[in-house]
Formats: sequence, structure tokens, C-alpha cells
Amino acid sequence: MTAETVFTYGAPDLKFGPGAADEIGFDVSRYGASRVLVITDPGVAAAGGPQRVVDAIRGYRVHAHLFTEVHVEPTDVSLRHAVEAARADGPWDAFVAVGGGSSIDTAKAVNLLTTNPGDLMDYVNPPVGGGRAPEQPLRPLVAVPTTTGTGSESTTICVLDVLDLKVKTGISHTALRPTLAVVDPLLTLTQPAEVTACAGLDILCHALESYTAKPYTAFDRKAPERRVPYCGANPVADMFSERALALLSGALRKAVRDGADLSARTDLALAATFAGMGFGNAGVHIPHADAYPIAGGVKEFRPPGYPDAPLVPHGMAVALTAPEAFRFTFPADPARHLRAASLLGGADATGDPADLEPAALEPAERLPATLVALMRDIGMPNGIGAVGYTESDVDTLVAGALKQQRLLATAPRPAGEADLAAIFRHSLTLW
Repeated sequence: MTAETVFTYGAPDLKFGPGAADEIGFDVSRYGASRVLVITDPGVAAAGGPQRVVDAIRGYRVHAHLFTEVHVEPTDVSLRHAVEAARADGPWDAFVAVGGGSSIDTAKAVNLLTTNPGDLMDYVNPPVGGGRAPEQPLRPLVAVPTTTGTGSESTTICVLDVLDLKVKTGISHTALRPTLAVVDPLLTLTQPAEVTACAGLDILCHALESYTAKPYTAFDRKAPERRVPYCGANPVADMFSERALALLSGALRKAVRDGADLSARTDLALAATFAGMGFGNAGVHIPHADAYPIAGGVKEFRPPGYPDAPLVPHGMAVALTAPEAFRFTFPADPARHLRAASLLGGADATGDPADLEPAALEPAERLPATLVALMRDIGMPNGIGAVGYTESDVDTLVAGALKQQRLLATAPRPAGEADLAAIFRHSLTLW
């Protein structure tokens, strides 16, 4: 095999700015849709944003129906329920997802399975599912994020928990990418501080993982029909990831501290958009692979700001092993890790320069130290031990992470069983 010389880049159409959600009726009308299903979760619905979108669609004489039963952190059970409801009330000409990654990913699954035959698990990534590719074109999907972090409005991925297997996995295909992303910072003002913190750490890890991913030139050359959306670090994705990190460094602490700060909310929304454009093409690696079993095997942890049920939010699950993961990946490209630490900088909870002085640390410690300082400032748990895991769980967590070979293949250093076990053990406590 020869080395890859080609990288690909894809993104949805984008509409960004305060008030953008009020124009969705016009946007949907361009697709010639007469019946549209708007998909959201109960909490987002209660805040009023989805009804605002429905009203905007109806203003263009398009029938719009609101589905409000999305499950936060979707499961195979919740996705099947949404698909069955959509089939019962369909057919639909287009879909609009209003909410966080849970709503957008649910809409992706609904779009896929109301336009293509087969069961959900037929399309889930191997080795968990069958990895089937859609055969029929999907309907237009407009993604309207109300959280700032998942980047699902830009990506080809639908993430879900498979309850019987206690594992988080996904469906990945370019056909799942939304047609249009409408990013309106006004919709994020009601986001609780805890959700802002967790979703913001998802932005952070999206940008860091895509920026430090295995370069596209390090992969074997593939025939065009076999190229996957996650093609490795590349110049276009790098540009978006760097900009996301620079925006995040000033915005996340401010948005957590003062949710009504529209300037911080706008910067955070833009950071999430840029990070999605980066990782949606370059890919993510070890922290995200680790996050799937952390979230999938949750015991009794109940985070504030979320529904009162056992849950490790996705952004939190990703961040809890990130400091140790980036310690592990540092030798693959020290310059990139140091550049990322510099872009993030260090600041305390008031926005003032932090005392950690990362430049005084050993080079390999600068990015982990910057991450830990940020996590402490925004109230994250102190490692996976604080969300209910112990040394005795490490083997199970490793087994779950090893199922995410699509992600681990993008890691800049090969991460085997022993490597992942060390990352999980050293992440039981972070400070």
C-alpha cells in the first residue's frame, strides 16, 4: 500500500447569528417541503425554542408537527421509539432537529430509518452493529443546536447507547450529515451552567483530538469509494480546530459563570461550530473512545443540571480521561500539543491569568495541566472515580473502549489494551 495523498472535507450549509432560528420557515420552504417533523426533547421544548421554530415554519404555510420525546443521551430503545412515531405520523418531506446532540442524533436516525429499510442495528458501526450503508437518499435535515458543544449539526455521526450491551457506539455515514446548520446563540441562553460546562468540554476535546489526530498522510491510500469521513488531521480541519481552541479559551469560563453573557455565548457557539467542522472531517480518538464505556456503564452518578437519572454527560465522559490521554499522545507530535496548550492559555474562574504557569512545566505536562485547571474552574468531577468507577472497573472500561476501533484508528499513537488500562487507572483522580 502507498501512503494517502488525498483528504476530503465536507460540511453542511451554515446560517449563524442571533435571530437565525426565526428564518427557518424560509429555509425549509426552499426544499419544497409540505410536511416537516420538528424533533426535540422535553426540557428544550419547555424553554420555548422548538415552538418558536414550529411557528416560523407554519408562517410559510408548511405543516409542522412537534415531537418532544427525545431521550437525553439516546439509546437504541429511544431511537426506535422515535422512528416508530415518525413512521406512524409520516411520511415527512424534511426534518428539523432543535436541541443538543441528543435531538440532532435522534433526527439523524429517524431520517435514516424512515427513508431506508432495515433495523437500527443494521447500520450501527462494526463490531457492535452491521455497518450497513444507506441505499436510498435521505430527506433534508435542518439542525438547530441549543447547546454549544456536540457539533452534531456538522457531522456524519449518530451516537447511541446500546442498553443490553452497556456500550455507547454510533452510526457513521456521510448521508447523515445535516443539510443545513442553523446556529442561533439566543437559543443557548437558557442552557444551565452544568450543561454549558459539559458541552463546552466536548467542544474542547473535539478540537484537541482532531488537531492531534493521526495525519491523513499516515494512512494507507484508499480507493475513493472506501474513504471514510474521519480522514485524519489535515490543513483545513487544523484551521477550524485552532480557531475553536482560541475562542474557547476566553468564552467557556465566562459562559459558565454568566449564562446571560451573549458575547460569551456567541463565541462559544462559534467555537462549537468550528470544532464540528474540524473533527467532523479529521476525526476524534482516545478521549472519545474512552467516553463511550464511561457513559454506557454509568451506575448511580446524577449530575446537577440534567434529568434526575443515572447519567454521565457525554462532554464530561470525554474530558475525564483527556488529561491522561494527551499525556500519552504527546510523543507523537510535541509541537502540536504545545501549540494547543498555548491557544487554550490558562485562566481562573474570574477570567484572570491562572497561577499554573504552564510554560514552567515539563513540555508533556503543559496541555494536561491546562485541561485540569479548566476542568476545576468549571466544576467537573475529579476523575472517573468521582462518577462511580473504581480500579475493579478498569478491565470493563478498556473492553468498551477497544470496541471503538473507528476512533482508535485515528489516534496519533497506537493505543492497545495496556495503554488504555493505564489511561483509565491514572484518570481515577485528576488532582
